[in-house]
Amino acid sequence: MSSGMPQPDQSPIVACTICRDVQLFDLLIEDMEAAVGEAWGDLSFNDALAFFNQPDAETLEFIALAMDQEDEENLVLLGQIITEAKKRGIKVILIAEDVTPAALHQLLRKGADEFVPYPLPEQELHTAIENLRNVPEPPKQQAGSQLRSGSSKDGALIVVHGLAGGVGSSTIATNLAWELANLGDESPPKVCLLDLDLQFGSISTYLDLPRREAVFEMLSDTDNLDEEVFGQALVSFEDRLQVLTAPSDMIPLDLISPEDISRILDMARSHFDYVIIDMPSTLVQWTETILQAAHVYLALLELDMRSAQNALRLKRALQSEDLPFNKLRFALNRAPKFTDLGGKGRVKRMGESLGISIDLQMPDGGKQVMQACDHGLPLSTSAAKNPLRKEIAKLAVSLFELGQSPAEAA
Repeated sequence: MSSGMPQPDQSPIVACTICRDVQLFDLLIEDMEAAVGEAWGDLSFNDALAFFNQPDAETLEFIALAMDQEDEENLVLLGQIITEAKKRGIKVILIAEDVTPAALHQLLRKGADEFVPYPLPEQELHTAIENLRNVPEPPKQQAGSQLRSGSSKDGALIVVHGLAGGVGSSTIATNLAWELANLGDESPPKVCLLDLDLQFGSISTYLDLPRREAVFEMLSDTDNLDEEVFGQALVSFEDRLQVLTAPSDMIPLDLISPEDISRILDMARSHFDYVIIDMPSTLVQWTETILQAAHVYLALLELDMRSAQNALRLKRALQSEDLPFNKLRFALNRAPKFTDLGGKGRVKRMGESLGISIDLQMPDGGKQVMQACDHGLPLSTSAAKNPLRKEIAKLAVSLFELGQSPAEAA
């Protein structure tokens, strides 16, 4: 065993125990030596995050994060250790003694791959390590996308704009993009999802994708935007969907200008059949640019007073500037069930009082939607029979048919 920070002159290590005091877990020491010999080290909780950034950490296959009931007060730190390990492709085995189920659940949600109780059952650590080594790496995330130079597609631009926080615009945009990417059995369309909610965008979370520094670099210098720059800013999801996540750091919404947005849209539309945009709820100087370019502009709201008031404000703002308000297609999320006659009446009265047509009504998907988002999975993967997923799939099919002649969708 190598205690403390592994030294550069030692053989490469493949594993580390991380705990408050490894001597409290003497059985773990024996099992680690039996499993990997001398190719492991021991770190404290406070040293672990710093060690991940050192060259020696590049050879790590897994960490064994050991804790007991006294460590529950450090759950935030332990969660950060798991998150940082997963970012670097390091597997995590969680070893716990007398820990509450709530604490275990919280750490497993952070991404721990295996759980082993302490005292360790015979051969249990060995089995957990073998399980980690036998799981193939998913082709989910890629460093960037290779875009064909000179591509001349004229992709349909579909925009989702939530008129209030929490109405589900990111969920709709994410799942709509994924459904579109899976249509057309023989030759599925090329789909790009752009998260333009630059400050609080959550699409990277909903698809479990990394936020890349290349995104900020691209946004900061669109004068030099080309296929290579744009491709490096994209991340691939399951080799079917290309995603431009929000930047890793929170940036001002006015960092980019209408001209910047025009260049990005032109680049995306020239390489993809469908470009889906998740907008910030705030109106910015480049909102008009996207509104004018959009083939379908979905304004998402709920059946509540805040959504109604914001819809009215948006209507007045666009009409006062002589902007194409008629391009908006209002969609009601978490709509009443067809058996809820009172709810249906409220929807009708809402549309009439605002002077708008509510063209789409999306059902409430319930807890499955939140669970899918937390796990970074589309609804079609985690809850294919969910009513919201079914409605999004229908919408995707209708847009796919319209997309055969994008100009007709305007």
